Amino acid sequence: MVDGPVVAVRGEAFREVPPELARFAVTVDVRDRDRPATLNRLAERSEAVRALVDSYGPAIERRETGQLGVYPQTRRSGERIVGYRGSVTTTVTVTDFGVLGELMLRLADQDQTQVAGPWWALRPDSPVHREVRRAAIAEAVDRAREYADALGARVVALVQLADPGVEQHRPMMMVGAASFRAKGAIDSVPELELDPQVQTVQAVVEARFTISEPTVLAEPRG
Repeated sequence: MVDGPVVAVRGEAFREVPPELARFAVTVDVRDRDRPATLNRLAERSEAVRALVDSYGPAIERRETGQLGVYPQTRRSGERIVGYRGSVTTTVTVTDFGVLGELMLRLADQDQTQVAGPWWALRPDSPVHREVRRAAIAEAVDRAREYADALGARVVALVQLADPGVEQHRPMMMVGAASFRAKGAIDSVPELELDPQVQTVQAVVEARFTISEPTVLAEPRG
């Protein structure tokens, strides 16, 4: 049971901040008439990707195998197998954006390799999320006080605080992403400077406060 008048408010906060992580995907693809040869070539190219990524040391936070596929290829006119195709996709998470463009181009220069990305993000435990939540709560309190003051009252106590959640607005996966497919070795890797995409974080809270009896309502109209 709530004693006294109640004011219900909504607090919102937004922040635009630089990303903390960049992710991209690299896919190697092989074809051969022989199944064992396909598997061996796929393993060799996958290991070459791993070695190149690992050579960047602390700049790489993690690499993860996302999808592996090996399947036969047949002629359209029948079911006779004419060869095999294999592919493996690795997702790479980078924290040093200074080497990101170079690494992606070096990987794209590998034989029969495709690179897609980057996709920018904040860490799930980024302090930005906490900061925005606190700002949203402060906004709710300020708004409740403004309403109470307009009524000639004051905020007495918090009745309820609801958190619909913090949302990080991201572009669709292919927006702002580049795709590179190797077409043969190049003499030197060109410089590619990538501009990190600003991340927008939003927090919303809903709050209810009890307030003292409004004095404005007791004042006689002029």
